[in-house]
Amino acid sequence: MPMRLWKKKLPDRQDKPFKERNKITGKALDNKTIDVIIWMINNGKIASLDYSVSSGKEAVVFRATTPKREFVAVKVFKYETTAFRHMNRYIEGDPRFENIDRRPRSMVKEWASKEFANLNLASQAGVAVPKPILLRENTIIMEFLGWDGVPFALLQDVVLSDPKKTFRKIVSFMKKLYKAGLVHADLSPYNIIISLDKDSLETPCIIDWAQGVMLAHPRSQEFLQADCQHVADYFAKLGVKGATAEEIIRKIKA
Repeated sequence: MPMRLWKKKLPDRQDKPFKERNKITGKALDNKTIDVIIWMINNGKIASLDYSVSSGKEAVVFRATTPKREFVAVKVFKYETTAFRHMNRYIEGDPRFENIDRRPRSMVKEWASKEFANLNLASQAGVAVPKPILLRENTIIMEFLGWDGVPFALLQDVVLSDPKKTFRKIVSFMKKLYKAGLVHADLSPYNIIISLDKDSLETPCIIDWAQGVMLAHPRSQEFLQADCQHVADYFAKLGVKGATAEEIIRKIKA
């Protein structure tokens, strides 16, 4: 006997998240982006785009599966974004992005290119970040931070076993970035993931690099001060001694 299609309307508490999820995905995956995803599949970069891991005003991050059944993260920068003025303050003055096309779609591609370049530079400096794999148009494939396809949590959402140790590690990463000539420029507990190894060793990994600037940027010191303040404020609340912006800056520039 054939199955009847279930036509019952979903209750609001289920229906709303479903609609919101599709609204977010729909804004990220316009026709141009779908062409990029199809190219990635046809060229064996990924086998499937699984589900959205996180979303924001500028981008959506998906978990994807490769033909080898390994997990990667696919970050799609939205063409339909209202954050162009926000982007300008980080791009203008960056010597790597002079004379760029200021049209909206081109700016989004530059923003993706900026994240990819910063990920590479941070990784080469010895900072724990998602390993960048591929950039195409407005889309980046990078290392997936998680276990068995489940993403690790943000610093904001975890209880640290040793806050002082994590604080020192983050400051050491900031120092390495500074020596490499780079400032994250949006560092906070919301842009740090705490990864765990098989022995449950906690390691901070810094994410979201599109706004990162070189020291040559005219506002780099202002952005550095803000990064240090955000980190200091968070760890001071956890009782870590020496968690002040002034002390972090001193250590970074020592």
